[in-house]
Amino acid sequence: MEITFFHPLIWRSFIHKTFIPSVFSEYMVQPVIEKIEEILIRLGIEIARKGEGALFVISDSCEYKRLLKQKIKPFSLFEKGAQKILVSIATIDGAVIINKKGIIEDYGALIKSRKVFRGFGTRHSAAYSASLCKNTTAILVSQEEKKIKIFRAGKLIMQVDALEKNVDKKISRLPSLLESIGVGTISSIGVSALIPGLGIAVIPGIIIFGAPYYLIKRFTKG
Repeated sequence: MEITFFHPLIWRSFIHKTFIPSVFSEYMVQPVIEKIEEILIRLGIEIARKGEGALFVISDSCEYKRLLKQKIKPFSLFEKGAQKILVSIATIDGAVIINKKGIIEDYGALIKSRKVFRGFGTRHSAAYSASLCKNTTAILVSQEEKKIKIFRAGKLIMQVDALEKNVDKKISRLPSLLESIGVGTISSIGVSALIPGLGIAVIPGIIIFGAPYYLIKRFTKG
């Protein structure tokens, strides 16, 4: 029987080029996604309390058109002063497109609506449509309702009331729960994208649709 030994450098290269990307790449990027979601939810609360609306789309695959010429070049959400700039451009008509590394790629983006909802504005339709794109999360700030609504796979999966007292204190734990709601669970939430049949208020001001019971219990114990 012939046994072949690889040089350590060759073996390390093999591991990094094959095993790690295929198995661990999604896990490794997860904390970044959660941090992006936390920042955007917090900014959404700030925007809603000012009586304004916005739409953030976290995606590497969503198609859109520019509504206006970009005067601000792409920048990282984690740069110093970036969040202040983001708040100022988020209220412009159209969506803010953010990739999964936290780079703000475009703003004032037009997302083609796939469905129109009676009684809701164009941002709701755009949020729903964007969320249908592969591995995309749409975070809508409703100007009228003063609520932050999070969409995935064409479903409303979480809602945060910006006017609820002390709601900010629980925001840091929301992204991990949000990332625990899988596509299979989302598909069973309900028929309506904007008015799901069943939601659980984990704490006053935060409603979650479709999360497994044990995850919600873990959240409420914190």
